[in-house]
Amino acid sequence: MSKHRIGIIGGSGLYSIEGFTDQKWVKVTTPFGAPSDEFLTGQLAGREVVFLPRHGRGHRILPSELNHRANLWAMKKLGVAWIVSVSAVGSLQKQYRPCDIVLPNQFLDRTKRDCEHTFFGNGIVGHIAFADPVCEELRQLLLKTARSLKAKVHDGGTYVNMEGPAFSTRAESLTNHRLGYDVIGMTNLGEAKCAREAEIAYATMAMITDYDCWKVDEAHVTVEMVVANLMKNAATAKAIVVKVIPQIPAAPGWPCHDALKNAIMTDRKFWPPKTIAKLKPILAKYL
Repeated sequence: MSKHRIGIIGGSGLYSIEGFTDQKWVKVTTPFGAPSDEFLTGQLAGREVVFLPRHGRGHRILPSELNHRANLWAMKKLGVAWIVSVSAVGSLQKQYRPCDIVLPNQFLDRTKRDCEHTFFGNGIVGHIAFADPVCEELRQLLLKTARSLKAKVHDGGTYVNMEGPAFSTRAESLTNHRLGYDVIGMTNLGEAKCAREAEIAYATMAMITDYDCWKVDEAHVTVEMVVANLMKNAATAKAIVVKVIPQIPAAPGWPCHDALKNAIMTDRKFWPPKTIAKLKPILAKYL
């Protein structure tokens, strides 16, 4: 069995996946504060898996309150080398219907908290390449798996990351629609940035719950509607996750796993010991 673990970040419903054995909740303390919750470790489809309920059990954390650095630092500390993110999104285009899945290959940042989406600073300057923010190898595995299960899946697209917690105004939604963006959510960009810096391969399964509010012939997005479609989506997400896990390589060897190789600008001799200690799980192979 591979010692490299596979991470899953998603809604609380996902950790009741059938066949997820040896379950144990693990508390991780990080130098970046508290993660969303404890981490559920165990075995699934013959692999070591780590699950994190993104908003905490009971859905207690707003998207803008998520501590992406703590969540991803802890995943790295627990030996995670790949992360499948499952999250609810609104559709910005007619062809993406509620309960469809989009596998985005791009992000657009509409948050105001980008300084919290990096591990760097405090004496160590790093600039990761982020032109292609999603791990393409993992995305392709998800695509192939979703198609094999006859899920309604769309290959690629731009995920607009807004801050929330309110849903979009109609002017905002119409603007995103007219600009040709594909889906809108509140969580995944910070995860993707921190995952890339932590050299974790990251891909998103964007599960469509509604048409946002640009589509005036549809009912306004409500929490009730989102939750109802989330429940329908959960079964599909679980089936894809179980089937994709055995296809992930036993050892990390994709380009994302070397993302820091040419990213750190600060000369090694100037790295402050305090910052090195803080980033030890992330910088380990460069020390």
